[in-house]
Amino acid sequence: MDLPRSFVIREGDLRILNPFDAEKLAALGRAVKLRPGTSILDLCSGKGELLCTWARDHGTVGTGVDISTAFTAAARERAAALGVADQVRFVHGDAAVFVADQPVDLAACVGATWIGGGVPGTLEILERSLRPGGMLLVGEPYWRLDPPDQETVAACHARSRDEFRDLPGLVGIFQECGWDLVEMVLADQDSWDRYAAAHWLNLRRWLDDNPDDELAGELRRELTEDPVRHVRYQREYLGWGVFALMRR
Repeated sequence: MDLPRSFVIREGDLRILNPFDAEKLAALGRAVKLRPGTSILDLCSGKGELLCTWARDHGTVGTGVDISTAFTAAARERAAALGVADQVRFVHGDAAVFVADQPVDLAACVGATWIGGGVPGTLEILERSLRPGGMLLVGEPYWRLDPPDQETVAACHARSRDEFRDLPGLVGIFQECGWDLVEMVLADQDSWDRYAAAHWLNLRRWLDDNPDDELAGELRRELTEDPVRHVRYQREYLGWGVFALMRR
């Protein structure tokens, strides 16, 4: 059980594996008013930056679960580097079926609602581990502009226009599922650029070092196609944010 090797290559030395920069991640922690001892479950925790920096800055504790062995190892290294290894732990496993041993104050899935087949199913997964009165954090794309055709939809990694909603429509989904939206921090085009462009540099450096690798052809095509796809479609049409929810 692991992610394909291409994911590890693409993310390279990135610590935040979504279109958030360190300032936005810190702003999110402040916005939801974290307190010392707040318990967090982070499903699809990646390299653990959310749990590790919030443990350092706010005194929180928690568990991260991710399917990637490489990302889980990097998260443990990050916890040790920041001196918070006694506050957080990282589990290699399937986030879709993980349930915390004890209900947590905050349950998060930031940018991986595929684990529940979309937002409603992911909210159900997160709520299994949430204490009454606790908070969910969900990271999810939304349409900034209505995509004019299927070419635009596909370039934004959606199977159909209905796979994502516009921002009012996404907020409507939260409400239909019985959750109040109580905070949000949105990515902007600059943070999208920083995330996307970092992939291009990671890919190019890897290709220079591994020209004969079996993945070289696939990743060469990606490096050729993705910059055009990003500037033509993704940065204009696709938004992304993290939304804080409490059960109505």
